Amino acid sequence: MEDSVDRHIEYWSREVPGLDPDVEGAITRMQVLVRALQRRREAGLAARRLKGWEYDILWRLRSAGPPYQGTPSWLARALDAHPATLTSRLDRLEKSGHIARLRDPADRRRLLVRLTGEGHRAWEATIGDQAAGEHAFLAALTGGERRQLSDLLRKVVAAVETDGPPLMPSAEEARDSDGPAGTV
Repeated sequence: MEDSVDRHIEYWSREVPGLDPDVEGAITRMQVLVRALQRRREAGLAARRLKGWEYDILWRLRSAGPPYQGTPSWLARALDAHPATLTSRLDRLEKSGHIARLRDPADRRRLLVRLTGEGHRAWEATIGDQAAGEHAFLAALTGGERRQLSDLLRKVVAAVETDGPPLMPSAEEARDSDGPAGTV
C-alpha cells in the first residue's frame, strides 16, 4: 500500500542525499496525522461553539482532578502559554461562565482558576465527540496494531519528555512546580 508520503520520500531522496526514508516517513506521517486530527478536532469543537484554546484550558482544569482548579501560573506552564495571553483567555472563559477566578482560602495573595458547572458541561459535551473521532481515525488498524502503535509511540514520547514538560505530571512533579491547587 502506498500513500502520498511515499511519493514525498521518493522525490526528496533524489534532492537530499543521505535522507533516511524511515525517519522521514515516520515524522512526515506523524505531521500529516496531526494536521488531520487538528482539523477534525476544530470542526467538532466548532459544532459545540468552542475554540481549541478554550477546550485546552477546560481539559487542563478537568485533568487537575477535584476540585478542578489551578493557579494561573500553573495553567500557563501546563499550556505553554504566555501569561498575558492566558489572562486574556481566562477573561473570556470567565465571561462565558466556564471558569471562575477566586482567592485561595489558604493564601489570599494567590489566585485560583476553577472549572464551573458550565465548564464541566462544555467539556463533557465534547469529550464523546473527540473519542469517537479518534476511534474512527484508527479504524484501519486492528486492536493489536493499535496497541503496537501506542507502544512504539510511548517510547518516542518518553524520550521527548526528558526535554520538556510531560502531558500529565506525576503528583510529585505537580507539587514541586506549584501544581493544581487542592490536588496534591
